[in-house]
Amino acid sequence: SRAIKTNQDLLPETPWTHIFYNDFWGTLLTHSGSHKSYRPLCTLSFRINHAVGGMDPWGYHLVNVLLHAAVTGLFTNFSRILFGDGYWTLIAGLLFASHPIHTEAVAGIVGRADIGACLFFLLSLMCYVKHCSTRGSSPSTWGWILGAGLCAGCSMLWKEQGVTVLAISAVYDIFVFHRLKMHQIISALYKRKNLTLFFSIGLLTSWGTALLGVRLYWMGNRPPSFSNSDNPAADSDSFLTRTLTFFYLPTKNLWLLLCPDTLSFDWSMDAVPLLKAVSDWRNLHTVAFYAGLLLLAYFSLKGSSNEREFNGKTVMNGKQNANGHSCHPEMEYKTLEVKSSFASKEENGLKKHEIQKLQLPSTENIVILSLSLLIVPFIPATNLFFYVGFVIAERVLYVPSMGFCLLVTVGVRALYVKAQKRFLKNLVFCSTAALIVFYGLKTVVRNGDWQNEEMLYRSGIKVNPAKAWGNLGNVLKSQSKISEAESAYRNALYYRSNMADMLYNLGLLLQENSRFSEALHYYKLAIGSRPTLASAYLNTGIILMNQGKTEEARRTFVKCSEIPDENLKDPHAHKSSVTSCLYNLGKLFHEQGHYEEALTVYKEAIQKMPRQFAPQSLYNMMGEAYMRMSRLPEAEHWYVESLRSKSDHIPAHLTYGKLLALT
Repeated sequence: SRAIKTNQDLLPETPWTHIFYNDFWGTLLTHSGSHKSYRPLCTLSFRINHAVGGMDPWGYHLVNVLLHAAVTGLFTNFSRILFGDGYWTLIAGLLFASHPIHTEAVAGIVGRADIGACLFFLLSLMCYVKHCSTRGSSPSTWGWILGAGLCAGCSMLWKEQGVTVLAISAVYDIFVFHRLKMHQIISALYKRKNLTLFFSIGLLTSWGTALLGVRLYWMGNRPPSFSNSDNPAADSDSFLTRTLTFFYLPTKNLWLLLCPDTLSFDWSMDAVPLLKAVSDWRNLHTVAFYAGLLLLAYFSLKGSSNEREFNGKTVMNGKQNANGHSCHPEMEYKTLEVKSSFASKEENGLKKHEIQKLQLPSTENIVILSLSLLIVPFIPATNLFFYVGFVIAERVLYVPSMGFCLLVTVGVRALYVKAQKRFLKNLVFCSTAALIVFYGLKTVVRNGDWQNEEMLYRSGIKVNPAKAWGNLGNVLKSQSKISEAESAYRNALYYRSNMADMLYNLGLLLQENSRFSEALHYYKLAIGSRPTLASAYLNTGIILMNQGKTEEARRTFVKCSEIPDENLKDPHAHKSSVTSCLYNLGKLFHEQGHYEEALTVYKEAIQKMPRQFAPQSLYNMMGEAYMRMSRLPEAEHWYVESLRSKSDHIPAHLTYGKLLALT
């Protein structure tokens, strides 16, 4: 709703340049309540969608699916560099295309930010790969690195984690293209032939630092603030709880990639219970996860490998394990010249860097790159540098899932190569095919959950019952299923009794069904839970005014009008509620015959009124107050303004007609 339906930046009357000053939700980026999610290219794509098809969701979904198809094609193309033209590349591409974790990013419109970021992420990486292959042999090589930098910038403007592609490019250059091991990096610094390598790495580092510096400056040099329900661990007073929980969350994310059996639209609140003690059994998962990760990284970075890939066939200890010519690669880290099957090609004028292009990276090289792709883009979501506004978000795994798919593929390939018997080879291959089929079936099932809001929220009840029941209540209310909606709200409050939004929504439902005393009770509870909830003050004041408790209503409206909009999640909605409060306060004064006070309040309302507020009733009441004071020219001005803002506003036609009859 906030990213598209109520986002003023999508409307044609809003200057398109506002997109570059506001966050993803249309709030000014420097505002204290902004989420600091600066994604102007994604918002621009929404605006184009809106210009072409308005609010018809079909066009928005079409763009998301096309973007996902493009990303899948680019990822498969990148996999060819690592696995060659064989079926391993196809397996990597199919794993990515079918993975259920992508459903939220593709089926949920706001997930486009992750898909767009991934698209330019891959374009940047492909440009850098081209730079590596042409470095030292073609002047166009610096054009490729320029393209890599520009695409990295675009990726960051789709979503923040896009900037991490620069680190992945550096990993590719060092560990895949140059095939350096950890112990070789220091000695490589002193070799003159590696100057271009370190110059390229220096350019990547400088550009990354510049992008991050500009990004930090543009968001006002301070991180966003979130409510405790968005990220409960961040709000915990216990250092042990925060540490254990934050260490555990990446483990949970990896499990979602490995076995996406239980998925949810929202993992906030108590969806993942906090780890409060060392004795919590989930700490074993954490230890196993980090131990496995470190061991995999250590053995990949450590020694020299006796395995190389040539044209898609594995060569071990100088002998091919498939039928063909014997190859004896020299263990030189930068270029491995082949003395047998490539000798004739070299004699025919094939250059060393062209021979290198025919070779494929070793298993260890691919593992290093895969781990980097899995870990580095996920780092911004780990709460390591700043707290984030979620516990787990499936859409955030869209980019890291590329590393996961490569890791699975290289692991399967290693098993296939090691297997001696044909039966075992077939078993590995069939198991991989079954995994892809199961992923695809789960994706189809999960797409069914995303068909409509009711199905989506029902599917999330077992993971996050408080949030799911609350959102389901809103859907049932819109379907006029009042008793079911009330039951859903009460279920949500059973799981989490202090949710201000749910208390307010239940109060609103009761108010609309003339159960005013119950509604007042829940509005007061909502205000107690969140003292800045202006809409709860507004409706409380309206009920009190209708019950004849004018003094109590006046105090409520005045208190509401004094609530500042700092650090609020949705300042636009808050300003609308404050404006409505002032409008009702003015009506109260008007009914009491205090027209001067009413005009003063109406003018304050006009000053605080946000752009999306419908002002016709406010303008009409301004005209009424001037009419009662016999200031007819001013009254006529405001009646005309009311009709200009909404030409079919019947009360303004009636009051303006009376004035015309009088004059």
